[in-house]
Amino acid sequence: MSHELREILINSAYIVASILFILGLKMLGRQATARRGNLISGIGMLIAIVVTLLDRHVIDYTWIAVGLVAGTIIGFACARLVKMTSMPEMVALLNGFGGLASLIVGGAEFFRIHAGTIVPAHPLFTAGAIFLAVLIGGITFTGSIYAFCKLAELLSGRPILFGGQHLVNGFLVLVTLASGVAFVAGDPSVQLLAVGGFTVVALILGWTLVMPIGGGDMPVVISMLNSLSGIAACAAGFVIGNNVLVVAGCLVGTSGVILTAIMCKAMNRSLANVLFSGFGAAPKPGAAADASGAIQGELKPISAEDTFAVLEAARQVVIIPGYGMAVSQAQHVVRELGEMLESHGAEVRFAIHPVAGRMPGHMNVLLAEASVPYEQLVEMDAINPVMPTMDVAIVIGANDVVNPAAARDKSSPIYGMPIIKAHEARTVICLKRGKGTGFSGLENQLFLMPNTRMLYGDAKGSLQSVVAEFKSLAAG
Repeated sequence: MSHELREILINSAYIVASILFILGLKMLGRQATARRGNLISGIGMLIAIVVTLLDRHVIDYTWIAVGLVAGTIIGFACARLVKMTSMPEMVALLNGFGGLASLIVGGAEFFRIHAGTIVPAHPLFTAGAIFLAVLIGGITFTGSIYAFCKLAELLSGRPILFGGQHLVNGFLVLVTLASGVAFVAGDPSVQLLAVGGFTVVALILGWTLVMPIGGGDMPVVISMLNSLSGIAACAAGFVIGNNVLVVAGCLVGTSGVILTAIMCKAMNRSLANVLFSGFGAAPKPGAAADASGAIQGELKPISAEDTFAVLEAARQVVIIPGYGMAVSQAQHVVRELGEMLESHGAEVRFAIHPVAGRMPGHMNVLLAEASVPYEQLVEMDAINPVMPTMDVAIVIGANDVVNPAAARDKSSPIYGMPIIKAHEARTVICLKRGKGTGFSGLENQLFLMPNTRMLYGDAKGSLQSVVAEFKSLAAG
């Protein structure tokens, strides 16, 4: 086979793989086609891997086989053992390892060039690509590890701030840029020192950039890190001259940017505010006393039996899930409750806020796992206009996304954030484990409103008690 024909076949296979990536990504946008889209994307990746192995003239496949077996075992174990509750931190880890892979590819290619094993056709361009792959990969890796620790509650969800933090981060950025310039324009001896410098600083930056971000902003952090992992992969693709890696990295990077923008819009905040404001670090002194929009009242508990009585008479019910549903693994009993309500003549909807949970799409994934019909899921903008017609709004562990302080209390850190207006329903039943604050550390003024009742306890157990009341009624 001639060299020209070989190149045509390889690039054609890469084009096919890229098209499958795009089709798969498009199909992931709908629950009905998401599973098929995931399969199509996987086929595209398989084509890309096989063609790359053939294209790169791999002589010894021993380590590739070892990696394949080890990765398969780890992936299968994660798929079987990791609970849906832990999916946000799992995604954070995957983002981090994607960044680490790009860092390793960039570093390995540099040492091949430094040793004279290969000579790049465009030295300055290759050096720049190596710098970006290592820099972005390093930031993504340690930033994702820190996000993982927060999501897994190995570290506090509150932001960590210290005096002069922005100055320190700014100095680290300047050091990184200076090292990058020295790396791209310097001689081999300078390059070796520079690559070590910006690698270490990148790893530090990833940690310090995520430190001041609070738990309530984790969905934005996850989507941002996902985008960075794609950009790092794109840079690694340029480093090794692999077209399909460039395309795949661009797809992940741009989709992550779009998702990050959607998350920020859903909170009515800029990305800079999310990254640097230290949201939820500490309330303003005296803010609760001076807040003209603050709601005064007391928590009013309700039993499972009384909850059943309220729901049995309801004809319009909206269920608003949050991270509490994930913690208690209540999605299946939530679906069962919805079915019970429908059998008694009620219309049931599930209202999903864009930043509910701890990663983008968290609630959608949980409800899909429980086979909740996709048609029953409604977005915030669709449910809010009809919320006053709802007989009952059931809030399961959601906190900030239903907090009226966002519209009423100018002293609140979430003031101006669009929320699901659960408080406008005739009756609100909030399921909560205790009287503490949510993951972001903010008090929820919804709990104090006169039409709100608190159903305390594990969400799954509480809802099972309500469902049992429905079953008793049907049996009697």
